[in-house]
Amino acid sequence: MTNKVNKTVNDIKEEALVLYFSKNIGRRVFILTEAFPFMFIGKIKGLLGDILILDVQTTSVPALEGKVWNVHIDSIDVFYIETGIGAKIPHLKDNAEEDVT
Repeated sequence: MTNKVNKTVNDIKEEALVLYFSKNIGRRVFILTEAFPFMFIGKIKGLLGDILILDVQTTSVPALEGKVWNVHIDSIDVFYIETGIGAKIPHLKDNAEEDVT
């Protein structure tokens, strides 16, 4: 049993992010990080603890696209998940599988 009194703000934040990402498995996500390659657009495949498993469609380096990346949640500075309610994440490649409309 975990004592909530001993949890830090960072622990609570991490748990909330893991829960949020896990609820959005299968959806497209836009992620910015401080570290190279800085930007990812792809589909959330799953989570392994606090590691996001991402099927990358687009990144700042074309040679790194079309691969599965493991992104630590702590390294994510900004993210947006396409939920169908708000704006869609644009497809930045001419050979996009899905329509942008």
